[in-house]
Amino acid sequence: MKVSFIGLGVMGFPMAGHLAAAGHEVTVFNRSGDKARRWAAAHGGAVAQTAAEAVADARLVALCVGTDDDVRLVVAEMLPVLARGAIIVDHTTTSAKLAREMAALAGERGCAFLDAPVSGGEAGAKAGKLSIMIGGDAEAVATASPVIGAYAKSVRRMGEAGSGQLAKMVNQICIAGVVQGLAEAVAFAKAAGLDAATVYEAISQGAAQSWQMDNRWATMARGEYEFGFAVDWMRKDLGLVLDEARANGARLEVTALVDQFYAEVQAMGGRRWDTSSLAARLRR
Repeated sequence: MKVSFIGLGVMGFPMAGHLAAAGHEVTVFNRSGDKARRWAAAHGGAVAQTAAEAVADARLVALCVGTDDDVRLVVAEMLPVLARGAIIVDHTTTSAKLAREMAALAGERGCAFLDAPVSGGEAGAKAGKLSIMIGGDAEAVATASPVIGAYAKSVRRMGEAGSGQLAKMVNQICIAGVVQGLAEAVAFAKAAGLDAATVYEAISQGAAQSWQMDNRWATMARGEYEFGFAVDWMRKDLGLVLDEARANGARLEVTALVDQFYAEVQAMGGRRWDTSSLAARLRR
């Protein structure tokens, strides 16, 4: 399939690479042209100078940019030249409101817009094992799923436009609570004079086990936070979550508290530390 990929950050770069490796004809665009040229040198695809140029004749366009406004700008540039029947798959984490707005605009053009945020982080993107939750037209999801399966281990339609973003919010709520619990557990173990590695071996095979424990317990205990999903990004996501909760009436007391803890981490200079840096607040 002729595919375009817009946004070659830490997630988009490997995701687009998996599309090329799967045999799709891939054209990429990135605001930083150097990164797009590096991608093409590594994967053999084509580089466009603008988003509009990138999507010419594309049947599927994947986005992985930064914010609601970034998505609006890119879609506004693309839609006038996008072929009828094309599918836009937006992997950016945005508000559900933005997803519904873009789906309506794309529909007026005879195209489909799918909100398809991902979970799995940079490691999942590099391994091609992301979990993708999608909102939008069922037929468009069925068409897009085999293509985006090049970088996913799980692709699930959650419902109509916006529901993919809502499911990603659920994901971030879960992560926020689990990581804070782990940070406190590591701090408690150390304060109690226990060896953190031995504690992990004792509890990681029981009910406390989680992906976060398996992948972040040891590094939290060592005070290492220079990898993974950045605190700035998590605060952006939690802002979306809390805005949605104010609208739908959900009570997110723990999530709101953890968001403030991340603000403390930012003030400590940890804006680019990964989300497990909640433990840095508690180090003695």
